[in-house]
Amino acid sequence: MRKVAVIQSNYIPWKGYFDVINDADVFIFYDDVQYTKNDWRNRNKLKSADGACWITIPTGSDLNRLICEVELQNNFWQMKHWKMINQLYCRTPYFKLYKEFFQYIYLDTTWGNLSELNQTLIRYISREFLGIKTEFQDSRDCRLQGSQLDRLLDLLKQVNADLYISGPTAKAYIDNREERFQTEGIILEYKDYSGYPEYSQLYPPFEHSVSILDLLFNCGADAGYYIWEWRTQNSPALVSIF
Repeated sequence: MRKVAVIQSNYIPWKGYFDVINDADVFIFYDDVQYTKNDWRNRNKLKSADGACWITIPTGSDLNRLICEVELQNNFWQMKHWKMINQLYCRTPYFKLYKEFFQYIYLDTTWGNLSELNQTLIRYISREFLGIKTEFQDSRDCRLQGSQLDRLLDLLKQVNADLYISGPTAKAYIDNREERFQTEGIILEYKDYSGYPEYSQLYPPFEHSVSILDLLFNCGADAGYYIWEWRTQNSPALVSIF
């Protein structure tokens, strides 16, 4: 059975994003869709002594763009983000293990496109730090027809998906049209993000909804346990609709 997930690229996303990637045989970046302001595409959260705080890439005010069309007009934010990450996490147990890579991202490379940055980070973190073997694709490599749900279904059919893994927030997007997947012979499953175990964070109380950086810096090679391995003795995290 060919399991496929389709999600817009996010900036240093939280652990649940990588949980979905790990569940899939094929993960497709869906960046040729409308860019939305103040969303996960260009920002995420880090853990600080005052709780979760935002780290945001400036992208301008133009909303008439696809995600893949969002150009980054300057790079002053790169040094700012690196200083913030360094300040918040330099005392974590595994910060030094990943420091060289993130210095390369923030100090040694100039990023001109948001999608390119996001996809580079997600691919590398998945393969090199979390050991995920999932195949990555880009929706721009397909010639898609229709809009919204029709377009998504066209993409799934083109990549020969037998099962589609969706985030729970997409229930509103699919909007009682689950039978469309059944008609196309595709099983629809919603990801369940509940039950993640806590790990040692620098600043209590514990916060789940922060960037994957928090988990990596605090847990190192054990990060995978806190995303998916803990389920081996518990119930599955996917809920089938059909």
